[in-house]
Amino acid sequence: MCAAGVTGSGRAAARRLGRAGEAAGAPQPGSIPRRSSRRRRSVPIAYECGDEQGVSEPQRTRWEPKDWRQQLERIREMRRSRDAPVDGMGVEKCYDSSAPPQVMRYQVLLSLMLSSQTKDQVTWAAMLRLRQHGLTVDSILQMDDATLGQIIYPVGFWRNKVKYIKQTTAILKQKYGGDIPRTVEELVQLPGVGPKMAYLAMNIAWDSVSGIAVDTHVHRISNRLKWVKKETKYPEETRVALEEWLPRDLWREINWLLVGFGQQTCLPVKPRCTECLNQDICPAAKRH
Repeated sequence: MCAAGVTGSGRAAARRLGRAGEAAGAPQPGSIPRRSSRRRRSVPIAYECGDEQGVSEPQRTRWEPKDWRQQLERIREMRRSRDAPVDGMGVEKCYDSSAPPQVMRYQVLLSLMLSSQTKDQVTWAAMLRLRQHGLTVDSILQMDDATLGQIIYPVGFWRNKVKYIKQTTAILKQKYGGDIPRTVEELVQLPGVGPKMAYLAMNIAWDSVSGIAVDTHVHRISNRLKWVKKETKYPEETRVALEEWLPRDLWREINWLLVGFGQQTCLPVKPRCTECLNQDICPAAKRH
């Protein structure tokens, strides 16, 4: 054999070294060296979803309207006297506060049903006449339609409201033991009860703030002040848009504030912009 040959004992030693080298990660003759596994390791990204170790997604910046806090504070100032129709004759003034809680809640719901497309003064007067006849679930069920219509006239759509009041009252008697439902989902299933009424009923009757009550005033003013990302066509759209950014501790107050503001200053036609404290920061002021 040539001098460069390797003896049997030498080959065995080489095999032992090879195995030791593999175990230590050393490259073998004729092999391609591996890149460091450290480079292939994934790096956590801050905006990825959280995992079991508690890494959470950072909160995105929440959209909110320009100058809204200043606008709100100025509306509070304009509403300080509390002398709008809603303050003296709104739904919260229509029920008998001395009545048993169940009767009181029923009266709240009826006043809300009557208030649709009706001025507060007219609703208040109709509720006063109903209370003089004994406004309870049983008294309404015993009353004929003609008498009920005469009492609530001239509220808007009074004929339809007679039908809705009778149907809803029968459901309350049969399904809820004469009380009103405790959830918005159940309330809006009642004939003649819409989302705005349901949220106000939850607020006034059950002292529960489950959403913003948006009527025509709140809808109109929210769009004029640009309190919605884009213009909304319907009150329910406005409610969803407002709830996305308005702090929850303001949900109860906002309806009362804007309704009175809309009755006195930010009128549907010919708003009194020259009398408004927000005229310099209202996006709609220049157009009126």
